[in-house]
Amino acid sequence: MLLSSFSFLSCKDVSTTMILTPGPVIDFLVVNQNVREPRYVDWVKAKRMLKNLRVKTKHNNMEFKIIGLSEKPCNQQYFPMKLKNQDGANVEAQIVEVTVYEYFTKHCGIQLGYSAYLPCLDVGKPKRPNYLPLELCSLISLQRYKKALSSMQRASLVEKSRQKPQERIKTVTEAVRSYCYDEDPVLSSCGISIEKQMTQVDGRILETPKLKVGNSEDCIPRNGRWNFNNKTLLNPTSISKWAIVNFSARCDISHISRELINCGRRKGINIERPHTLIEEDQQSRRGSPLARVERMFELIREKLPGPPEFILCVLAERKNSDIYGPWKKISLSDFGIVTQCISPTKINDQYLTNVLLKINSKLGGINSLLAFEHSSHIPLIMDTPTMILGMDVSHGSPGQSDMPSVAAVVGSRCWPLISRYRASVRTQSPKVEMIDALYKPLANGNDDGIIRELLVDFFQTSKGHKPKQIIVFRDGVSESQFNQVLNIELEQIIKAYQHLGEVDIPKFTVIVAQKNHHTKLFQAGGGTENVPPGTVVDTKIVHPRNYDFYMCAHAGMIGTSRPAHYHVLLDEIGFSPDDLLNLVHSLSYVYQRSTTATSIVAPICYAHLAAAQMGQFMKFEDFSETSSAQRSMTSVGSTPVPELPRLHENVEGSMFFC
Repeated sequence: MLLSSFSFLSCKDVSTTMILTPGPVIDFLVVNQNVREPRYVDWVKAKRMLKNLRVKTKHNNMEFKIIGLSEKPCNQQYFPMKLKNQDGANVEAQIVEVTVYEYFTKHCGIQLGYSAYLPCLDVGKPKRPNYLPLELCSLISLQRYKKALSSMQRASLVEKSRQKPQERIKTVTEAVRSYCYDEDPVLSSCGISIEKQMTQVDGRILETPKLKVGNSEDCIPRNGRWNFNNKTLLNPTSISKWAIVNFSARCDISHISRELINCGRRKGINIERPHTLIEEDQQSRRGSPLARVERMFELIREKLPGPPEFILCVLAERKNSDIYGPWKKISLSDFGIVTQCISPTKINDQYLTNVLLKINSKLGGINSLLAFEHSSHIPLIMDTPTMILGMDVSHGSPGQSDMPSVAAVVGSRCWPLISRYRASVRTQSPKVEMIDALYKPLANGNDDGIIRELLVDFFQTSKGHKPKQIIVFRDGVSESQFNQVLNIELEQIIKAYQHLGEVDIPKFTVIVAQKNHHTKLFQAGGGTENVPPGTVVDTKIVHPRNYDFYMCAHAGMIGTSRPAHYHVLLDEIGFSPDDLLNLVHSLSYVYQRSTTATSIVAPICYAHLAAAQMGQFMKFEDFSETSSAQRSMTSVGSTPVPELPRLHENVEGSMFFC
């Protein structure tokens, strides 16, 4: 291990947020939904976008907070209005029903145009609505937009907020000097001063692990990256009975088929000609996403003699396709068929190789292994059956507070390998971070929890070995929740193990990984590049008593690298610091769907992928017209939570999430 010196930045950092463009509400909706005219606005999406935003009215210059939209257009939305008595007599005022349009035009003398046919903004209380026509309302300035962004907006945010290391250093150090913290009377009275230079720390650069690819060739990553140019996959699968379906009018699937077969041959995957190529007919494209997918599966059943082992699905949109959710739900849950969705802009060897990495992993192949994993020589893991868990909880997007959270746990299989995983996913109450379905005893005495599935799978794929050691990587929890991880989640894992009739409890190592922090590492001496892959800092800036360290396993190609912050909450296995660091570092090189080291260990990446993909099932169920009849519900406390459909037995053990 080489010793190097790094600069350190913490607490003071640059933050970026989205601010609403002030102006007419209707202009905001038209621009953000990318439509030509107000009549094309999707009002279901608009309601979510506008909720809790503040507006100012033209006619009386008052500010209001939006709570929703009216159910009917302005010229059809009635409300009760009291008529004033003309003679001043002490008689109870008459109440009449008038439309919002009539009220503003006749009683307020305000002429309305396009908003007469659009919904009104509701700025009242839940039981006392107060309706305002859209054209009278403008968004006020300096409002943070906290809701989910579109893929284009996210790309724009990343583009505008990224800074190279030297730019970030300059921005922050100049801010510290110019803000005159030393003159702050509160800080001075407390004896606090702010250092104007970054802290110098010693770091280590871990040795890059070797990989094994096809023909037992060595592959040595450089700068955290490698490729399969002139190489084959370690354990390629073969595909004989498969099909291509096309939901995109612009793609030539015959050309895609030929190029995929040729690229697969070069990578060692034997791909036969597809059994059939199915184009979506013009009439089906006008149906709902669910209807389109169901019609496509009808065509698949008609044109194939039996279920295919694999389907390549071509979509029109690269991101957020309405087809994706129902397609994945029906293929994985109802039919048990492995699928790969693509939306190619151009077909070349690099693109097809990346697609084949995913396909090979999903169908049970192995793209590459760590060299010491290939030789079955992993310190403390080779000698004792060891299971690795990656745990993550995915919450609904901002503005979707009622969307159930999705908990995913992946477990390693085929010990002593540490590159193969199986996922188990459940829903739970919205915004709840602790996973409550790790152990789930039923009335009949069975356990329907996540961990039981993974333990049984480990036993079946590891030649009858039971895990004697379990390494848990947990993502997404803050320091205030560390005790809950040990007292709630670890306790559930132990109960699930005991429920299987086991007396000897495995040894545990529990590690929390954090990415949501403001610590940055820079090369000392004014280096213009990010710190090299494998950089570790475990002194000076870490906790004085607890066991934690920073690791930057990946090569930061864009902006400034953010190291992962690992906290070792428990280590019963007894790893030495070097062995643990090398294991964590190595687990950043086993991510089968890419040829770069990941910024956080692969089991956590897989758990995140599994939660996101099956969360699309929930998104599909939530918006499908038959969802209320089809979804099964489980009650957590007083809140019913819709359950995810279980995966078909044909794919439940696959890396479907890859």
